[in-house]
Amino acid sequence: MPDAATILSIRKKYTAIVADLDERASRRWAAAEAMSLGWGGITAVALATGISDRTIRTGIVELRCLKPLVAGRQRVSGAGRNPREQEQPKLVAALERLVASSTRGDPMSPLRWTCKSTRILAKELNRQGFEVGSTKVGQLLRAQGYSLQANRKTIEGKQHPD
Repeated sequence: MPDAATILSIRKKYTAIVADLDERASRRWAAAEAMSLGWGGITAVALATGISDRTIRTGIVELRCLKPLVAGRQRVSGAGRNPREQEQPKLVAALERLVASSTRGDPMSPLRWTCKSTRILAKELNRQGFEVGSTKVGQLLRAQGYSLQANRKTIEGKQHPD
């Protein structure tokens, strides 16, 4: 177990630069710090920063690798999960069918909106067998040119007496 002074020192260094680090730089900094500490360095850095020991080990492999990562990429090619619409090709069409009846807006205008909430749409898509959350539903709708705000004039109810 690393001593408290070492962990505090690492934590101070990390908090001083964490705002400037992206995922790749954070992983590589943690790996370099762990390598400089030697035995027990991975544990010390993981405790001080909250970065997973697996992530630190991946950073060490990257630092020792002779072939560097491609510039502009955070991970090696093929890493990370595929987008839901790529995993489930029929997802976008199913979402379009769900919002078609509640689509509002001028058909000639590029801005369309739906009155259905993303949570309700996600629940219905899950019921149909798709794996999707409300955040992803919102992203898919925005990508298709939808706004999730209803036009105020379409709200029914009491009108102003004038």
